Amino acid sequence: QVQLVESGGGLVQAGGSLRLSCAASGRTFSRVAMGWFRQAPGTEREFVAAISWGGGSTIYADSVKGRFTISRDNVKNTVYLQMNSLKPEDTAVYYCAASLRPIPTMTSGGYSYWGQGTQVTVSS
Repeated sequence: QVQLVESGGGLVQAGGSLRLSCAASGRTFSRVAMGWFRQAPGTEREFVAAISWGGGSTIYADSVKGRFTISRDNVKNTVYLQMNSLKPEDTAVYYCAASLRPIPTMTSGGYSYWGQGTQVTVSS
């Protein structure tokens, strides 16, 4: 079992920045890949970014490349999503997810554990 708790969401103006955190507990955190997904009202959950268990491999959705950065601290059992140059279309509930595999994947089916989500709202 892995328990995930997200934090850091909020309201920000377009062009601003936020850093999301996801604290993990339970199963050995350093052995699992981690991902961030988001879901806006009326839409399906979509992939944002993911990172390998060691942090050496990252993947991003095209819509956030160059603006978002995923990282992790295996000592603190925490994964981060630094979001810069935010746009109104980034508004969504952001979810942290943990995979049982060490390699990151863009598909939600590859993740076994999910957090409750944190709201990010970007005003124009």
